[in-house]
Amino acid sequence: MSLLMHALALHALLCTTPPAARTPVSPESSPSVMWIELAPKTLPKRALHSSDTPLTERALARRAKFRTDGKLIDARDVPIAAPRINAIRATGAKVRAESRWLNAVSVEGTREQLDEIAALPFVRSIRPLHPSRRVVPIDVVDEEHIPEGNIAAINYGFMSDQLTQITVPSMHVRGFHGEGMVIGVLDTGFHRVHQAFQSTEYPLDVIAEWDFVSNDANTGIDVGDHAEQHKHGTWILGTLAAYLPGTAVGSAYAAQFILAKTEDYANEVPIEEDYYVAGLEFIEGNGADLATSSLGYIDWYTPEDLDGVTAITTQAVNIATANGLVCLTAAGNAGHDTDPATNRIIAPADAFDVLTCGAANASGAIAGFSSDGPSADGRVKPEVLARGVSVVSVHSTNTTGLQSVSGTSLSTPLIAGATALLMQARGELSVAGVRDALISTASRSVAGAGADPLFIEGFGIISTRAAAMKDRAAEDINLDGAINAADLSLLLASWGPCVDPDPVTGLCAADFDGDGLVGASDLARVLDAWGK
Repeated sequence: MSLLMHALALHALLCTTPPAARTPVSPESSPSVMWIELAPKTLPKRALHSSDTPLTERALARRAKFRTDGKLIDARDVPIAAPRINAIRATGAKVRAESRWLNAVSVEGTREQLDEIAALPFVRSIRPLHPSRRVVPIDVVDEEHIPEGNIAAINYGFMSDQLTQITVPSMHVRGFHGEGMVIGVLDTGFHRVHQAFQSTEYPLDVIAEWDFVSNDANTGIDVGDHAEQHKHGTWILGTLAAYLPGTAVGSAYAAQFILAKTEDYANEVPIEEDYYVAGLEFIEGNGADLATSSLGYIDWYTPEDLDGVTAITTQAVNIATANGLVCLTAAGNAGHDTDPATNRIIAPADAFDVLTCGAANASGAIAGFSSDGPSADGRVKPEVLARGVSVVSVHSTNTTGLQSVSGTSLSTPLIAGATALLMQARGELSVAGVRDALISTASRSVAGAGADPLFIEGFGIISTRAAAMKDRAAEDINLDGAINAADLSLLLASWGPCVDPDPVTGLCAADFDGDGLVGASDLARVLDAWGK
């Protein structure tokens, strides 16, 4: 399974807007799934405090550093009052998800139950959630058909080529593997039994998880899950977190992870936008630095709706990025044409500050299935590319096997892992700063071509190394913006023949003159640049 598409038409659910007319409930007696928009929250008659919210200290620290409006919290962060939720449940309807950001809940109920909900004094409107269709992967191939990759310095095994294309190994050589970073992943479920998640050196580290479909704390395989439920999410997680040198090494294997299971595979008519919003709030509130999703929603929307404000998932991503959370999402697998006036992207790829990811092949050419932009209001989408054809990840059921999967679903976590390394190296970068670093150093930007006028390739394939080194001198080995004792220490630690060269450049980080040695001339370069 690849991009998992979905549907829903909603206007912005802002608590300051006038009350909306209640949508008539379907006369059918079978249960319907609806968004329940609530009246403005009743807030304390004092300034809001972080204790009024479920935000962790890590989330608050990120917001304090990067939130765009200068505030730490607002009414959107306050949970929906329990009496309101209890009153809705008292009708017999099932509450599927709650969104404190949108001040809304989704429910599944009969006509009679929904009529009771509509009559509650704090309910502003009832609007339908609409079904989506899934898009299967372009191809999935088991390990016996995976070609041997080029083995790089760290012995990435079969994942070498897809990481080298975006210069991830260059960051690993410099000592950036994702340490201290928290990555949130929204997907179908995560089967975490593969040996690449169990290493002694870098075992998979999940610090928070929630299954929004079953409403429990297990994002793995639950009793009653569809046999395919976990596969897609496992592939995504594998590209990021695998660590099995010689076989499969992911891009950010030293990071920590927050997992949100938001896609119900078993339901033939899945309705997951509400779970997606709740999952993104969970990831942001638990302090993630970035969030990646290879899910998308389009059937109920038209291309004209992909304007950055209409789709409910797009609204949620806009709030998340304003809170300082870097967000990445897949462009889609619907293909492209040469008409710049049409688009095939999927929500929330149209969000204003999300990094929308397209797919290239091993040689860097655009994949035929990669969806094109622009957004309905003319913005460049997708912005960046990574490999999305025959991307290697862990097998979803075989604990020692690998699989090759194609789709923008796979290019997205590759870019997300690279982004985590960039953010680790350049901790001062905001959401806008991360976007600029990746976009301005991508292949088309470096070549002077700028954004693809056909809105297919965006700004091209990313370079993690170039993005991290943007506005940094070569002698600034640790990329902290100063050339000082820390850089000297790193240089001295690698003194002599270059034993662990950058697999992309062939040089050690401190081999400035390119002679294969870290020696006196390189030392002189650092001393000459000292303090700059």
